[in-house]
Amino acid sequence: MNINTSNGASTPTEKPFRAPAVLMVSFCHFIHDIYSSFLFPLLPLLIEKLSLSMTRAGFLSTAMRLPALLNPIIGVWADRISVRWFIILAPSMTAIPMCLLGVVPSYAMLLILLFITGISSAMFHVPAPVIISELSGDYKGRGMSFFMVGGELARAIGPLAAVGAISLLGLEGFYPIMILGIACSIWLYFKFKDIPVTIEKRSDITLKKTWLSTRALMLPLAGILTARGFMHACLTTFLPAFITQKSGGLWLAGASLTIVEAAGVAGVMAAGALSDRFGRKKILWIAIISSPVFFLAFLAAKGWVQYAVLALTGFSLLSTTPVMLAMVQEFCRESPAVANGIFIMFIFTARSTVTVLVGFIADKIGLQATFMCTAVIAFAGIPFLLMIPEATITNRRPGA
Repeated sequence: MNINTSNGASTPTEKPFRAPAVLMVSFCHFIHDIYSSFLFPLLPLLIEKLSLSMTRAGFLSTAMRLPALLNPIIGVWADRISVRWFIILAPSMTAIPMCLLGVVPSYAMLLILLFITGISSAMFHVPAPVIISELSGDYKGRGMSFFMVGGELARAIGPLAAVGAISLLGLEGFYPIMILGIACSIWLYFKFKDIPVTIEKRSDITLKKTWLSTRALMLPLAGILTARGFMHACLTTFLPAFITQKSGGLWLAGASLTIVEAAGVAGVMAAGALSDRFGRKKILWIAIISSPVFFLAFLAAKGWVQYAVLALTGFSLLSTTPVMLAMVQEFCRESPAVANGIFIMFIFTARSTVTVLVGFIADKIGLQATFMCTAVIAFAGIPFLLMIPEATITNRRPGA
């Protein structure tokens, strides 16, 4: 697909935004990520049940993200075969292991269930943005925003759903809610065949060729993801534990995570569409500078102001993903699934590595001091943003 960046009129090759189909895939993302978000609100209870250190607790997130190392290989498959089954099976393949977390008797079993969840997540998150990109036509930023809203909305609702289920059924008795994920996969089986998407299959795609053609973009994005990954780990993995230590309330801890994710929904919805209009890098500049500033303000604030600033932190921190996804899809049109697999691998491996490191640091200096350090580290993403060549990014603007 060619995107005209001049100030002329509409091009005959312009492709429309297929809203119903985009919403369908985004809804699948929503159901899938509701279940994958269960770990973090359950973490305080799992820490207490199994007497886990912060380091071991942080490694649980790593176990779930470890299969992301396979993402480039999954991308090669996705560029060669049909990916519909990846999308259809994702809700049930994630719901089953995540709903069994409360009944496992050991740390090793937790790791196994989370690793299985990670495989399911990888099989979904690699091809889905490629399908969204095709369905979005010349409005990739908007399409990625809808897709990411599905995930962020799920992570906003998921913590409260998990806490509510545990309050009603107990930690070891909430497993029957996996039925909803299984039912969703059955429903998708009948509905997904009607989604109009045609992605050209390539038999000559290789990881080496794709990497060499995309590294000018991928390396700076990897640096940005790593720098911001420390703060992301604090907000998504250790925020419930941080709030629980300060207030002792599980419901308040779950609500704080919901505040972050709900604000993230607004952030990803706005960022993708705005990047279509004003440019990808301009939106990244705003997000990269503002999010650590808001996070430091959250740590210094008191009372209701603290939660207002927490919402601003979630809005700015989580808004960058749809912009980056649009960048990757625009930059690598010959092997989009492989490129997306490489990018998603960077996301998950960067966050997994730093999550363990954040847990280790928290064991040494405490969560309060750790949170402050990660906010400062996030500013290290600025030099990497300067490294992204302007020529690699094409932005569609209204009327272009």
